[in-house]
Amino acid sequence: MQTCYMTDPGRVRSHNEDNVVIINNDNNEYMLAVADGMGGHKAGEVASAIAIDHLTEEFYRMDSIGTKDNAIEFLRNIVLEINSKIFDYTKENPGSKGMGTTLVVAIKTDEFILYGNIGDSSGYVVKNGKLHKVTKDHSLVNLLVSTGELTPEEAKYHPRKNVLMRALGANDPIEIDIFDVDLSVDGLLLCSDGLTNMLTDEQIEKVLNSELTVEEMVDKLIKKCNSRGGTDNISIAFLKKESGDL
Repeated sequence: MQTCYMTDPGRVRSHNEDNVVIINNDNNEYMLAVADGMGGHKAGEVASAIAIDHLTEEFYRMDSIGTKDNAIEFLRNIVLEINSKIFDYTKENPGSKGMGTTLVVAIKTDEFILYGNIGDSSGYVVKNGKLHKVTKDHSLVNLLVSTGELTPEEAKYHPRKNVLMRALGANDPIEIDIFDVDLSVDGLLLCSDGLTNMLTDEQIEKVLNSELTVEEMVDKLIKKCNSRGGTDNISIAFLKKESGDL
């Protein structure tokens, strides 16, 4: 496997509220995660850091993620724990009230691939050179699209496109959507909306189909976002299979 993750504040925001990680263990199990914090200066980055730090700690606590059912249980429980940690933090730090974070996570083993998400950070797979979105945004505009009140094109430019219907630290109880992904994909891509608001799927595909290394691909995607304005923090986690990989 080739992996790379990067985060960048962009060209407009004064600080970076995103957090991102890719980790793996001795059993060839991988976890990728992106969290896009919200809530203003420092509060958003605290919420996203709580999410990524807790995921990382709990993943490393286990020798193996186990079966697919074990992994599903892990994802369902971990978001409850993260949610509690964020609410506990805001109780102890009243100035951070209102902070929260999105979360998109992928778990890949030799036996299965699972995606989970809360909010509008996105999970994609790459197959035969094409980018396919796996996750579904928990946003107001996506809800309006699903009910036919907005077209996908109208949603792109809607003034309330950043309003979330579900986020860690904002909803209690909280539930993560989980998606079972075919093992035959060529790559996994997770990102915050700082990427998808700046680049089309076709523009992302063009970079991912190039002869660059994974580090060069991720770096180029971030630079392309910034060249188009970089209006938000940009975070990317990318895993690419090599020939012979499961």
